[in-house]
Amino acid sequence: MGIFRWVKVRKRPNKKLLRLGLQKHKQSAEILVNSKLKYWNQFYNFTYNRVCIRAQTTRWGSCSSKGNLNFNYKISLLPEHIADYIIVHELCHLKQFNHSADFWNLVAQTIPDYLERRSQLHNLSSSITADYNLR
Repeated sequence: MGIFRWVKVRKRPNKKLLRLGLQKHKQSAEILVNSKLKYWNQFYNFTYNRVCIRAQTTRWGSCSSKGNLNFNYKISLLPEHIADYIIVHELCHLKQFNHSADFWNLVAQTIPDYLERRSQLHNLSSSITADYNLR
């Protein structure tokens, strides 16, 4: 009598469906980010160049020295107040390209509870990444 091993066979993800899912989230993220940038920047009046929605694996957003703003497509999956924090955070890097006290004071001008929101973001990050790993 032989020994039977039960092997769990994993189906390969359908790449076409993954791309469609990614595109859907990128489109909703683009709409969200552009409308939120317009809203929040009325308080700061900063100048920025290009806005890109990317499939970043380790960042929610970034700001380049050229004034380009990049956001993770998964921002559209977050609660609105957390997305607002990320957008304001990156906007403030246009003025302060660091995390100095001056930078955090800029953030606090419009998001006074940024410490709480940042904490919530850290708590949500791992579950969003695991649940919506569409890449």
